[in-house]
Amino acid sequence: MKTYALLLLALIATACSKPQLQVSDPQVQADLKARQEALNAPEYFSILNTDLSPDQRQCLEFLYAYMPLPDVTDYPGEYFLENVDLALQAREEMPWGKTVPDREFRHFVLPPRVNNENLDDHRRVFYNELKPRIQSLSMADAILEVNHWCHEKATYEPSDSRTHSPLATVSSAIGRCGEESTFAVAALRSVGIPARQVYTPRWAHTDDNHAWVEAWADGEWHFLGACEPEAQLDLGWFNAPASRGMLMNTRTLGHYDGPEEKLLETPMYTDINVTANYAPVDTLWAIVVDSIGNFIRDAIVDFRLYNYAELYPIATKRTDAEGRASIVAGKGDLIVWASSPDGYAFEKATVGQDKTVELQIRPGSKPASKQLDITPPAQSGSLPQVAPEAKARNAERLAQEDSIRNAYTATFVDKSRGHRAVLDQFLNSLPEARKAQGQAMLDYVTDKDWTDIPIEVLSDAMLLDVPNEPTYNRLALSPRIENEHLKPFRAAFYQSFSDSLRRAFQAQPELWEDWVAANIRADQQWQPSTVRMSPASVMNLRRTDAPSRNIFFVAGARALGIPAYIDPVNGMPKYIDSQGQEREATKVQPAQTAQEGTVSKGLVQLDYKKTGHITDPAYYTHFTLSHIEDGRPQLLNYDEGATWSKDFKRPVALETGQNMLVTGQRLANGSVLAQVDFFDVKDKGTTRVPLNIRQATDEVQVLGNFNSENLYYDLATEAQRSILSTTGRGYYILGIVSNNHEPSNHALRDIIALRSQLEVNGTPMLILFSTPDEARANQLASQLPATTHLGAEAESGIAQEIITAMELDPNAAPIFIIADTFNRVVFVTSGYTIGLGQQLLDVLAHL
Repeated sequence: MKTYALLLLALIATACSKPQLQVSDPQVQADLKARQEALNAPEYFSILNTDLSPDQRQCLEFLYAYMPLPDVTDYPGEYFLENVDLALQAREEMPWGKTVPDREFRHFVLPPRVNNENLDDHRRVFYNELKPRIQSLSMADAILEVNHWCHEKATYEPSDSRTHSPLATVSSAIGRCGEESTFAVAALRSVGIPARQVYTPRWAHTDDNHAWVEAWADGEWHFLGACEPEAQLDLGWFNAPASRGMLMNTRTLGHYDGPEEKLLETPMYTDINVTANYAPVDTLWAIVVDSIGNFIRDAIVDFRLYNYAELYPIATKRTDAEGRASIVAGKGDLIVWASSPDGYAFEKATVGQDKTVELQIRPGSKPASKQLDITPPAQSGSLPQVAPEAKARNAERLAQEDSIRNAYTATFVDKSRGHRAVLDQFLNSLPEARKAQGQAMLDYVTDKDWTDIPIEVLSDAMLLDVPNEPTYNRLALSPRIENEHLKPFRAAFYQSFSDSLRRAFQAQPELWEDWVAANIRADQQWQPSTVRMSPASVMNLRRTDAPSRNIFFVAGARALGIPAYIDPVNGMPKYIDSQGQEREATKVQPAQTAQEGTVSKGLVQLDYKKTGHITDPAYYTHFTLSHIEDGRPQLLNYDEGATWSKDFKRPVALETGQNMLVTGQRLANGSVLAQVDFFDVKDKGTTRVPLNIRQATDEVQVLGNFNSENLYYDLATEAQRSILSTTGRGYYILGIVSNNHEPSNHALRDIIALRSQLEVNGTPMLILFSTPDEARANQLASQLPATTHLGAEAESGIAQEIITAMELDPNAAPIFIIADTFNRVVFVTSGYTIGLGQQLLDVLAHL
């Protein structure tokens, strides 16, 4: 008995000395060791040499083995240790903590990063606020409650592509879908609930993308719209659009061995295909062969979607020994693009119909122009049923949460939103003689920067003494360079170079270009394409990825008072040289560009003859240009407002070599009439390229009937009126929308964007909300075209009549039709769509 007791005590002691988790393993430790040896910068890993518990150690080993290199260099080890401790605290204290498997914990609870946001101290703040609110709930109900809390804090508003940190989303009370989902995932992880951001890189049926959340509860993954609470899980406005998706995926840190298909596995992360959770799928195989039919191994295969008038790569694979690469995707059309050192080829394929597509690469040849009729997947599936009482309770909560958030946003005084005190503190800290320049500098950062720029960055910028002139304020003083997360950098440059060397750089800026080319190595390893390393860390490590090196070059030039920027079209860094001329920093580019010297340019002019109603084709809506680099198209990123008449009617300089023009017209059902043309740009003369936009040849057809004598509540007269009495005889537009509803907001914004064209067209428009109060509360309604009338359904049954007559999904709001007072419907769309204003104009032009 005594022996048994001693043995039991020994076993207990042994168990207590072991970690409770299995987060690290020999593979993790081997990968960590390889990274440490490759970087040869032990100072970045010093936290691992401190006194750590077994659980702390293995969690940190996992993070440091796989997190993006900029996270390793830009944040102190104590930051990650605190996040580890908070993750372990949630696991210990929340009732579901111990039920979460180790795999789900390490991939979907432990990592502090969700996407490409700036890392902040949100985990402790969120945990302290959420724990008392959810600790007595089931795991599924806790997920719903966290989302209600998120809705109290933030609502949807479109913005630029930089992602707010979770705390910045709370401070500003707004976010686009990528920010809302980053915020919601961070909130769920803070209370120990596994969560991941799901992303469709591009929709197939409309020109846009979207991000939402999956959360794990009791052994299953469920989805939800971030900051858009529903009465139950697996329900959101995007159910129907997702059923038409071609690809939906999520990314996780490290090597993942879950049941989902791996789209891509790198030494740093794994991309997981979750499309089958939302839409019918099938497998498409691409087979790549050479000119005599031999399989090409290690060819790059891009699976591309037409979206925003480009052929956008949603997934990239490499071929095996038999020239094969595959994708599991929704049942619609893809463009399969293969490239190798010998050339490239592309074909359209229909997933679910074509099992394989063969691409033959012939050296020295380029594909012929092609017309492509592209069809997205059909809508499928059905929404889960929610009891009317549950819907009503949820609606009451949403209204209450809106009032909480609106009370906070009512305190905002300008576009800085919740960040005004920081900007005032900065301006008040400046000497009187520099206050005007400090204010001028703020004019050259983005609107989003006004909501979250750290005071340390602003103060660092003012270390530079340059003339208070627009060129210097924009291209030397401003800390904003690209979409990077702003951190101080000028002090680091001043400390790294002697006064004499700084003066030499200033006198001859070309020397700065030479220094960067010689001393900063471009290395993509451990750096995802969307996370940038800070200039100060680049200076210390002397290696980074190419985009971060470009930012470093511009940051250094600006620290020296040399005006510099990154060209938004081709991504090239540019600066003002010693002769006062603008110059491309070609030596700072990857090796092949640097060896070639100055990039050769030629002139291109697009010739357009009016097609249908399109007077001035818009970039990203009707056409895009791409340069063919190493057999793959690289989009030229012109401003979103670029048009043919403004930017391409006269000759424009493009890089010499092969280029691609994609044009398209998206139809109301989501399909596209596209055309792909190739042209060579020479360094002499002007290359003239026809801009052809295909049009549907079918006449407008009557799709169904709708009674224009239907009554609605008219907001202007505060009385019931018939649609006919409001619109008069002829065609009219009728929209049925919801307040605080992302698809409805998108539709209204698309109409507002084309307000002047719709006013010139003159077709009356009637927008109906559910209730008069909703119509009065909508913040976009006042910006609609002057031809718009506002009202409410007010139990008239108009929406149901359209749903029944046109066989629409009853849950797919908003609904828009074009009809006439002879009760004929000639256009109908429902649910989430982008470009509605253009679709309406397209149809009206044919009437």
